[in-house]
Amino acid sequence: MLESAVGWLGDMRNQHLSRTVTYVRGAESVELSATLGDTRYELTDDAGATVQAKETDFILAAGELVLGGAVTKPRIGDRIRLPAGANVLVFEVLDLAGAGHYRPADPFGKALRIHAKQIDEETP
Repeated sequence: MLESAVGWLGDMRNQHLSRTVTYVRGAESVELSATLGDTRYELTDDAGATVQAKETDFILAAGELVLGGAVTKPRIGDRIRLPAGANVLVFEVLDLAGAGHYRPADPFGKALRIHAKQIDEETP
């Protein structure tokens, strides 16, 4: 029953809170719905200074990440293209301070939370 409720909530998130993005790995890509979020974290350098940072997260249905005809998991270095008005924001999937580059967004792994950093903004 709980798994069914998680599926329903994921469907509602996709219908009402998501935006269309293009997930890119090399020459392969797929358009899918993703909800934007963020993760805040702190890093301490060798001198003891603490830096606070925020990364953009993309929450998407795990079964929609299909590249080369197969469902796949995110990889560091993959790109996510997000339309922003006339421009396109380009994000790169990255390891979040040693905590990984993605994680399940629900207890059943139906959705993934992918950590990324904006690396470019393309204009027409």
